[in-house]
Amino acid sequence: MRRRIALGLALLLPIGTATAEIIGSVATKFKWMGPNDKILVEVFDDEEIPGVACYLSRAKTGGVSGAVGVAEDTSDAAIHCVQVGPITLPEDIRDGKRDGDEVFKKRTSLLFKSLQVVRFYDAPRHTLVYLSYSDRVIEGSPKNSITAVPILPWSGHAP
Repeated sequence: MRRRIALGLALLLPIGTATAEIIGSVATKFKWMGPNDKILVEVFDDEEIPGVACYLSRAKTGGVSGAVGVAEDTSDAAIHCVQVGPITLPEDIRDGKRDGDEVFKKRTSLLFKSLQVVRFYDAPRHTLVYLSYSDRVIEGSPKNSITAVPILPWSGHAP
């Protein structure tokens, strides 16, 4: 019994590797009861690669169900990452041993659906590539967004 309760509570807790900060939002649909549907703009830092910040825009469902956290957000999202400081790649990423690392995850429904951001390293071009997509336990979505961050020298620092 305790195990079931613990599992249920774990499913309700926020998930994620990086924490996003809300930059702003715009309303997209008026709701009579509860908050409006909106597009949120958030930013998070790649915790394993200091010097990279990613900006994510995503749909957020409002209304009463959105206010109490049981609404399912759509899979619509866009991402843009930029170099904001010197970047030094960990050796295992530089060697291509850690492609597809999850750098951000946000639950977009009460159960089973999340928005994820994963990182790849394109060694020949010395570029980090970030992919955002939505997944669900049974059926994910082909909707995705991609951005690339070329690693450049930063204020006299070699990449």
